[in-house]
Amino acid sequence: MEAPSTEKRIDDLNDRMAEGFGQVHREIDGLNLRLTERFQRVEKEMSEGFKRVDREIARVDGDIRELRGDIKELSRETSVRFDAMHRTMMRGFFALGGITVTLFVALAGLQGF
Repeated sequence: MEAPSTEKRIDDLNDRMAEGFGQVHREIDGLNLRLTERFQRVEKEMSEGFKRVDREIARVDGDIRELRGDIKELSRETSVRFDAMHRTMMRGFFALGGITVTLFVALAGLQGF
């Protein structure tokens, strides 16, 4: 039996290398496809998540605006009530002062000064 020629051996090696590289390329293509699908899925999930977060932020922002309006209204109402209470107290103090002076004058008149 005759040994295969160098040329035949080189051709066999070339065929095996081509087959090996073909296999590597197919595996890389499959990996690229799986990675692309996974990245697309992750990108979609992230996009949906960001949309949910944006909606929640908009809802919270609306709640905060409503709360600020409520606080301003309460502040106005509190101011009005404190002003009314202040006026009432001042009237009461002046009335008490007037009554006190009147009583002193009346008491002085009774004493005969």
